[in-house]
Amino acid sequence: MMINKRLISICDESKKYMGLTILCSWIGIICNIIIVLLIGQLINVMVAGQTLNLTSGSLWTAMSDYMLTKHVSLTMGIIIIVIALIVKLVSHHLYGTFSYKSSANARATLRRLVYEKLLRLGMDYQKSEKTSGVVQLSIEGVEQLEIYFGKYIPQFFYSLLAPLTLFVVISFISWQAALVFMLCVPLIPVSIIAIMKVAKRILKEYWNNYANLGDTFLENLQGLTTLKVYGQDDQKHIEMNEEAEAFRRITMKVLSMQLNSINIMDLIAFGGSALGTIVALYQFKNGNLQVGDLIVIILLSSEFFIPLRLLGSYFHIAMNGMAASDRIFALLDTEEEVVKSPKVIPASDQLNIKVENVNFSYDGQRQVLKDISLDLTPGGLTAIVGESGSGKSTMAALLLAQKKVNHGQITLNGVRLSDIAPEELYRHVSLVSAHSHIFKGTLRDNLLMANPAATMEEIEQALKTARLYEFVTSLPNGLETEVAENGSSLSGGQKQRLALARVILANRQAIIFDEATSNIDVESEEAIWDAIYDLSETKTIMVISHRLSSVKRAKMIHVFKLGELVESGTHEALMSQDEVYAHMVSEQQQLESIREVR
Repeated sequence: MMINKRLISICDESKKYMGLTILCSWIGIICNIIIVLLIGQLINVMVAGQTLNLTSGSLWTAMSDYMLTKHVSLTMGIIIIVIALIVKLVSHHLYGTFSYKSSANARATLRRLVYEKLLRLGMDYQKSEKTSGVVQLSIEGVEQLEIYFGKYIPQFFYSLLAPLTLFVVISFISWQAALVFMLCVPLIPVSIIAIMKVAKRILKEYWNNYANLGDTFLENLQGLTTLKVYGQDDQKHIEMNEEAEAFRRITMKVLSMQLNSINIMDLIAFGGSALGTIVALYQFKNGNLQVGDLIVIILLSSEFFIPLRLLGSYFHIAMNGMAASDRIFALLDTEEEVVKSPKVIPASDQLNIKVENVNFSYDGQRQVLKDISLDLTPGGLTAIVGESGSGKSTMAALLLAQKKVNHGQITLNGVRLSDIAPEELYRHVSLVSAHSHIFKGTLRDNLLMANPAATMEEIEQALKTARLYEFVTSLPNGLETEVAENGSSLSGGQKQRLALARVILANRQAIIFDEATSNIDVESEEAIWDAIYDLSETKTIMVISHRLSSVKRAKMIHVFKLGELVESGTHEALMSQDEVYAHMVSEQQQLESIREVR
């Protein structure tokens, strides 16, 4: 019943702690039984006016193996009770410790698996989950499984063990009462199974609404400025309220289901306890039970049902975690592009990239790139230019294996890109885009991400090449200056130069710059272009740029139009042809002159 074998097998390390948790619970109930039995026997002795004798009756004969002598004094009985209480206290403490360790290990394992999967998928992870959904699963979804591993699974097995233990003990006093208790116990799991059929559907809807609300909130938050500019914030506010109301309704359904199921389980638990007690009272009335034995049955009757009743309480939270685990597995099962027999890029001081007759389509119908052939070699900058939608960024995505070519091939030092594992590719090729991420931490942390073993001299040289050295040294804390999330405490130009310094420190043989100088100040743009041209003397550099004046010094300029490579050559050669490139340069110069006049 709700035992997910795959989930448990993934978190194999947690099994040990779950087993210890079950053992601690069982030791606790054994201590309870010993205490109650001694109290019951004491009452029998007091009522009969006899010496405390553990050998009277079949029950005590069965218990005699646990005693040091057949005649135990009152003092010895009290000592045994105190010892049992101490053992119970210790087992309860260890129960909490082992329960936490089993859930903590499971959470860490699942988050590691999700993270490693995302690394392998790259940008393809969005095929199965949106970014906000991944965040929700990794945080809230995994947290929901804490109860599943730490409480539900141990309680499930303990709920099987406890009634059997109690049945054996009580059957020595009254097998009729024990049998009634044992027959009523299965009614609780039967009710849980019936509830589970309804709960699965409701919880699946709950998680879908939860994820959709998170997606909407994240999208509206990121686009808040745009919504304000166009006066659409009120409309989005109304739409989000509607989604929030739908989430509230499904949440209330979940809570209502939980409350009703708890009432049903309480009815079964109290009813079963009452039935068994009535049987014991009837036997006591007929003189078949002593008063102490009757009290033992009454005190232990609830112990038959408390474990399963508690299991029912954990059940609903665990079901929520199981609904989250279904989505986690959907992400983990996302198909990966596996490179069979991956090859290593031959060692070389330089990296030659060759694109041969490449075709690409996103939907299998409209061709985004058509029969593209070009070479990227060291010793000069190679630029790709063209109007928006001409396929420039798609070409960069293909070179970084973020997309797969439909026809043709891309080779690196003669090795097909399709035969190269992502880890091997990223050891040779790097990217600087307009959205290069700057992480929260110090400037040093962001730089050392590219090369943890970098020396101070190497860091300083990278900063100098990126034209960022003077800025860093002017800061009071220098490299230890804290940077806000996504570099929000830096200007756009400073962020891009930091990203450039980071890629320089990584010392890759080839670097792709995809609109790396867009939306930054002129001074920073000029500094970055100077750095790019310096790098192009020794490395394979490809630049995608909308600003044509910046690529005039390029060794080779490739002009894309509607997915086709229509022109190639130096700036001077292309201008002399007076075709696509020359017209683009002319139009851009006119626009810039208009801006200057204004």
